[in-house]
Amino acid sequence: MLKALIIFLMLAVIFSLFSGLFFLIKDGGKTNRVVNSLAVRVTLSVLLLIVILLSLWQGSLTLHPTP
Repeated sequence: MLKALIIFLMLAVIFSLFSGLFFLIKDGGKTNRVVNSLAVRVTLSVLLLIVILLSLWQGSLTLHPTP
């Protein structure tokens, strides 16, 4: 379930990135939709980082050390 949440958040960040690019090309930077897309992307990225750090701290995710 945790990995599905991480994948969903990563896909949402990528979708927000491309929607911002689309709005930049379509509107030419004249509206606030690009800024809103950037705000959503930053928020999702911070949320993704928090989820990963909390899951590492709780032991739900483990790092694979190199041999």
